[in-house]
Amino acid sequence: MVLTTSARGGGGDRAPSRRQGCGLAPAGAAALLAGASCLCYGRSLQGEFVHDDVWAIVNNPDVRPGAPLRWSIFTNDFWGKGMAENTSHKSYRPLCVLTFKLNIFLTGMNPFYFHAVNVILHCLVTLVLMYTCDKTVFKNRGLAFVTALLFAVHPIHTEAVAGIVGRADVLACLLFLLAFLSYNRSLDQGCVGESFPSTVSPFFLLFSLFLGTCAMLVKETGITVFGVCLVYDLFSLSNKEDKSSNGALCPCSPQQPGSPQPSSLPGHPHRENGKQQRFPHKGAWGGCHSPLPPEPKSSGFPVSPRAVWSMMRFLTYSYLLAFNVWLLLAPVTLCYDWQVGSIPLVETIWDMRNLATILLAVVMALLSLHCLAAFKRLEHKEVLVGLLFLVFPFIPASNLFFRVGFVVAERVLYMPSMGYCILFVHGLSKLCTWLNRCGATTLIVSTVLLLLLFSWKTVKQNEIWLSRESLFRSGVQTLPHNAKVHYNYANFLKDQGRNKEAIYHYRTALKLYPRHASALNNLGTLIRDTAEAKMYYQKALQLHPQHNRALFNLGNLLKSQEKKEEAITLLKDSIKYGPEFADAYSSLASLLAEQERFKEAEEIYQAGIKNCPDSSDLHNNYGVFLVDTGLPEKAVAHYQQAIKLSPSHHVAMVNLGRLYRSLGENSMAEEWYKRALQVAHKAEILSPLGALYYNTGRYEEALQIYQEAAALQPSQRELRLALAQVLAVMGQTKEAEKMTNHIVSEETGCLECYRLLSAIYSKQENHDKALDVIEKALQLKPKDPKVISELFFTKGNQLREQNLLDKAFESYRVAVQLNPDQAQAWMNMGGIQHIKGKYVSARAYYERALQLVPDSKLLKENLAKLDRLEKRLQEVREKDQT
Repeated sequence: MVLTTSARGGGGDRAPSRRQGCGLAPAGAAALLAGASCLCYGRSLQGEFVHDDVWAIVNNPDVRPGAPLRWSIFTNDFWGKGMAENTSHKSYRPLCVLTFKLNIFLTGMNPFYFHAVNVILHCLVTLVLMYTCDKTVFKNRGLAFVTALLFAVHPIHTEAVAGIVGRADVLACLLFLLAFLSYNRSLDQGCVGESFPSTVSPFFLLFSLFLGTCAMLVKETGITVFGVCLVYDLFSLSNKEDKSSNGALCPCSPQQPGSPQPSSLPGHPHRENGKQQRFPHKGAWGGCHSPLPPEPKSSGFPVSPRAVWSMMRFLTYSYLLAFNVWLLLAPVTLCYDWQVGSIPLVETIWDMRNLATILLAVVMALLSLHCLAAFKRLEHKEVLVGLLFLVFPFIPASNLFFRVGFVVAERVLYMPSMGYCILFVHGLSKLCTWLNRCGATTLIVSTVLLLLLFSWKTVKQNEIWLSRESLFRSGVQTLPHNAKVHYNYANFLKDQGRNKEAIYHYRTALKLYPRHASALNNLGTLIRDTAEAKMYYQKALQLHPQHNRALFNLGNLLKSQEKKEEAITLLKDSIKYGPEFADAYSSLASLLAEQERFKEAEEIYQAGIKNCPDSSDLHNNYGVFLVDTGLPEKAVAHYQQAIKLSPSHHVAMVNLGRLYRSLGENSMAEEWYKRALQVAHKAEILSPLGALYYNTGRYEEALQIYQEAAALQPSQRELRLALAQVLAVMGQTKEAEKMTNHIVSEETGCLECYRLLSAIYSKQENHDKALDVIEKALQLKPKDPKVISELFFTKGNQLREQNLLDKAFESYRVAVQLNPDQAQAWMNMGGIQHIKGKYVSARAYYERALQLVPDSKLLKENLAKLDRLEKRLQEVREKDQT
């Protein structure tokens, strides 16, 4: 590996230098670079969708599987929200979104292939950077290779490559380099020989314009390539003019050495024309300049009274420049999020961190002066390109000219790091030139060790980005004073059901940053004490009155406290400030439906579906509402739409199965239950399938299903009770009795247990025990009159079995008083009167029962028996009279 540059000529003009090599063929260098990139980032291929990947890909309506390719990609922001909406992030990256869409079209939602594309793009950027440095910067293949190798393994790139949303930075960087190369090619063709057509230069200029525009549409910072090319163009123009004024010849010039150049004569009109020929280039670039989309106003810093002073704000942002440079120089501490307390404000000019700002300013000034001086001597173009690549791509993220939504973000250093690598290798080559052989060898060995250290750090950082848990946990470990990383880790723990740990990290986030409204809101959702939860919601709303989720949660809390009007007001506000928050529509509509305000509930559901057409939960809940309001046929379409939007929506599948079951289509119901089980093998899915088998007489299958369900949730009383009921029906009464008594021992107020025990004892013909448990059930004093009616009906049955007909009749009479629609009780009362010879009253009871069940064959037979009996009695009377 050669780190030396070509020797400087001793005279005024430089002789044409010969391009230096590194003894490595281009193909071999490319293979080594690709190999280094893949080795460093190969581990990332096993990663999940983490952090912003979830919002930009998994939850993005423009990207998610099944969503058609829509024009909205070009009208929405990076996260799938309309650019005109107040809640939009204003990050316009349609070409990057299209690559995500293409990924899903070709390989589905497998994160492996998303990561693979990122790694491939990083390899391409590395190779193109080497080519750029070889052709336009160093003119030395060895230096170009070392620059690209340093870029390939630099740990600062981990977020951009291992995080899938970092593709915007990586792809924009690739297009940035290609646009710069194309523009440089258009300049090189400015004085080609006659064998080249005159249209070559405009072609590469337009192609560069196209590539730069694509870079801008991949990520906003891609627009900075236009500024880089303009400044590079100015220096190149002055370079050529200096050559002309010194008598240097263009290779294609027809003039002989020593002949005066027209353009070099002072005041010659063609000189001005020559300058004007450059303006179409600049005009073309200028025509593509458009203001960067506005970013969210929050800078990520907590508000401080002294920080509002312009000077203090300037000092803070200036220090952030030095901090970013330090991350490039020594990427020891890296974190996925540097907001909310990670970097304290610079609140005084005596802050020692200002020295870092001053040092950076001095270094940048010296580099700029060196660049200007070097160009007067027609040398060291690498300093210019290094500064341009370092400074221009970082300007949009600097916070100096306009506010952006972050303090420090490692991913935005992906493009600027090219400039850092160029300057670093340039300085290294100069040191090698100035040092003796021994010192140069030591420097090269140190560089190799640095590359190995960077590679190791990159590999370790890749492990952090493998999962949400490892990423968020690393943030807490790296920056424990950062409120945001505690908040993100708490969110993850909350999603995992690790509520105790989540509460700790929410409280830690609030201790570090008490004005974190979302942390207050989320903490409230985990607190069991409703008074304390209400306090957290109210605090969140004091800090952020339009916090739609805090409004939603407080509204639901008041709803549970029967303060329904207040709840309705809060839920309406939640919808007002978050019109795309589907849960608020569902909660408000269900509350209105509870109050039998069905028309208003219908309107809320329809408004929700209009504003949140991609919410599968909203379609499912609307389907439930339609079933409850007697429109099951209409509900089918919404259940199916929920499943179409979310193919793993097992709740909608179960609801659809229940709907088909109620319509008598048992085969369709069974099919949907089984489809739901393929998505999630849960007890709440097994239970309705078991009920279907039980009610259709498929007891063996019902027994198997209930046994599986009870094994999954052994503490759920309803499942064990259903299993006991199946066992009882199948004749396994001892086991059913044992299981039911065990439930009763755990919960003495289990009404259904007593009813089942009564049926078991009755099946065992132990009517005394059956009657005893029914008496216990009645002592529980259930509130529902129909339930009490059923209990008295069952009691009557047990008394009748013991031939206590009068008592049985009284129980049946109480049953029909509580529930006049109890047809079986009317019929049994008629039967008792029938037996006792009270045929008139028996007929009356039979006829009352027949009104309720007009198709009952048994009632008709009993009435026919009465008719025959009365006929015989009449015949006997007539015979006696004769």
